[in-house]
Amino acid sequence: EVKLVESGGGLAPAGGSLRLSCAVSGFPFDEYAITWFRQAPGKEREGVSSLANTDGSTYYSPSVSGRFTISSNNAKNKVYLQMNSLKPEDTAVYYCAANRVLPGSTYYRHPLIYEHDYWGQGTQVTVSS
Repeated sequence: EVKLVESGGGLAPAGGSLRLSCAVSGFPFDEYAITWFRQAPGKEREGVSSLANTDGSTYYSPSVSGRFTISSNNAKNKVYLQMNSLKPEDTAVYYCAANRVLPGSTYYRHPLIYEHDYWGQGTQVTVSS
């Protein structure tokens, strides 16, 4: 059974930091891409950052580039999203999602809007001004 479980959300002040974790199980970790999405009330879901475990490629939305860092611990089957210099507009429910990635996959063209097969339940991040 494929399972993704997010943790690490909470309340942070503007300018503060949080680290989200996504624990994955049920599939070969090194064959998949893991992407963090977020959705704020009344807004469309946004791809924030993605990591292709196949080759280590990372991708960031312009809105978080330079502030957020995605990384993985393959031994623990976990992916992290380190969020620094948080802004109130970062407030959203954050989801991690996974999809198997093969060489030449269309994932590499648009990793942050690629349709992912597996999703976690989400974790709330609230940034106070």
